[in-house]
Amino acid sequence: MATTNPPGTSTTQNPISLRSILFWIMIVAIAAFSLGPILWQFLTSVKVNKDIIAVPNVYFPTQYTLDHYAELFARRPFWVYMLNSAFVAIVSTLLCLGLGAPAAYALARLKLKGEQIILALVLVVTLFPYILLFLGLLEVVQFFGLANTYLALIIPYTAINLPLTILVLRSFFEQLPKDLEDSAKIDGYNTVQMLWQIVLPMTLPALVTTGILAFIFAWNEFIFALTFITRESMKTIPVAAVQLGGATALEIPYGAMAAATVLGTVPLVLIVLFFQRKIVQGLTAGAVKG
Repeated sequence: MATTNPPGTSTTQNPISLRSILFWIMIVAIAAFSLGPILWQFLTSVKVNKDIIAVPNVYFPTQYTLDHYAELFARRPFWVYMLNSAFVAIVSTLLCLGLGAPAAYALARLKLKGEQIILALVLVVTLFPYILLFLGLLEVVQFFGLANTYLALIIPYTAINLPLTILVLRSFFEQLPKDLEDSAKIDGYNTVQMLWQIVLPMTLPALVTTGILAFIFAWNEFIFALTFITRESMKTIPVAAVQLGGATALEIPYGAMAAATVLGTVPLVLIVLFFQRKIVQGLTAGAVKG
């Protein structure tokens, strides 16, 4: 005799497989590994000093305080440091996009002699460790008298990020149909108008993605900012955070340094969250065709 299952019941069972368990374990482990240092810095920034120096470690504060954040602005002009970082990062990012977009468009659309050689050179420069340029840039900064000026940071940041900007934008320009550009030429657009009014709006996700990468690099860069800028009123956040001093020569202000790290990270997080949709579009564009 055939049996029937009650309504609403399923005839098949879906037991949890070992693969799915391992998959979620890996996800949790990667998330903990990535977010652990950030969470530790945040918790340190709101701990009282006795919890920070306690042995064994106190992982979660017994008392919460915002004194370390207040100390940043009371003892040092931290707003000035944030404005310096923002100015240098924004200007260098805009220069990267302003110079990189036309160059990428030319490499994508024009048939240039030695195009492959140019692309190979751009790729080599992209892969070249920028720290090896330090001594050469130091000589250039001293020769032109750029020390303690914003140009001492803006020019190197732009030059370092420009090759990557060109490579990324070139790949996006190559994916655009040329029929749109041909139609624009028939309608009377010149090259500059076509690039500004038609091509660039269609590659906005790529512009946002490369722009954020350039901005993050300029915001977080430390070695050049430490060496080329010695004037207190022109320092950037990474340098200011490292050079925070305690009340005495032997005191290390772990709480204030953690607070400075958190404040230096918040703008980057907000930018990524604000442009999240564009970033995802920029990273996935061209992955599926058809």
